[in-house]
Amino acid sequence: MGDRPPTTRRRVLLAAGAAVTCSAGCTGASDRDGRRSTTIAILAAGSLQNALANGLRPAVDVPVEIEAHGSAAVARMIDEGQRDPDIVSVADVALFEEPLSPSWHAVFTSNSVVIAYNPDTTGGERLADAGSERWYEPMLDGNVAIGRTDPDQDPLGYRALFMLELASRYYDGASDLGAQILERDQIYPETSLISQFETGSIDAAIAYRNMAVERGYDYIELPDQIDLSNPQYAEDWYSRTSYTLPSGQAVQGGVISYGSTIRHASDAAVSVFGVHTTGAYLEEHGYLLRDQFPLYTGSVPRRVRAATDRSDGNQSRLGGPTDAVSSAVSDITVLV
Repeated sequence: MGDRPPTTRRRVLLAAGAAVTCSAGCTGASDRDGRRSTTIAILAAGSLQNALANGLRPAVDVPVEIEAHGSAAVARMIDEGQRDPDIVSVADVALFEEPLSPSWHAVFTSNSVVIAYNPDTTGGERLADAGSERWYEPMLDGNVAIGRTDPDQDPLGYRALFMLELASRYYDGASDLGAQILERDQIYPETSLISQFETGSIDAAIAYRNMAVERGYDYIELPDQIDLSNPQYAEDWYSRTSYTLPSGQAVQGGVISYGSTIRHASDAAVSVFGVHTTGAYLEEHGYLLRDQFPLYTGSVPRRVRAATDRSDGNQSRLGGPTDAVSSAVSDITVLV
């Protein structure tokens, strides 16, 4: 396989300081009589944070509250009754099998694992020179400060382990890369992983593609056999990896699949869900889309299907800003 050059995306989509405090605690907004208000609370994977804040928010005409954590933490919060959002979106649909077990969900986007790096550091320069076929060599030499996320808290953390295990099999001369490269002090919260470049804490991060695209950072695209993005390799390659969460749930490697469901199906929630799962903002923020998305599992309400039906012009209606959008206030919180 030929060496592909590192990919550069300098289109900065985000402004610093986008997060503000969620006024209702993101537990599901209610009015004084206990009835749920038209403010829609979304509890989401940390990697969705910026896309929801800067892509979804301008495209809907109701206020939206967004809280972002690692997906495994999101699932635990709901399962333990700490949060009760209108919409929940996670980075691995395995978490909808347990502990959440909703009656239905939609797979609405995908992603790939990449090596994001800061080209202004010596370690970043070494990675750029190594490229997609030799990126692990400067890591093995100890010349690159690496960041990753906690596998017990979010899918990106255990997908980093999957990627390194697959890379150990894929590259000639590479053996047990995880044991040689990974250390405990490399772990950062998913919502602040890439921002460690600004602090100088790391030279590179094992990250999702969208995280590098959103911030305009250089990244190395990995071969399909190890980046967890290509369905062609799901059964013969990706599925050979697994990780056991603290709950005892074993998560098997597979194609990266983001899932979403509605827990409180008001008209406003259905409308927001329609934009959330089909909006053009997803591709603009670096996510991978497929023609079959959203792909539903379970007993999906008819009005949800109607809200995401691309054949009847719904998307131009749902996705277009209105005068109400500019006046809507969206509160965002990120707990790390």
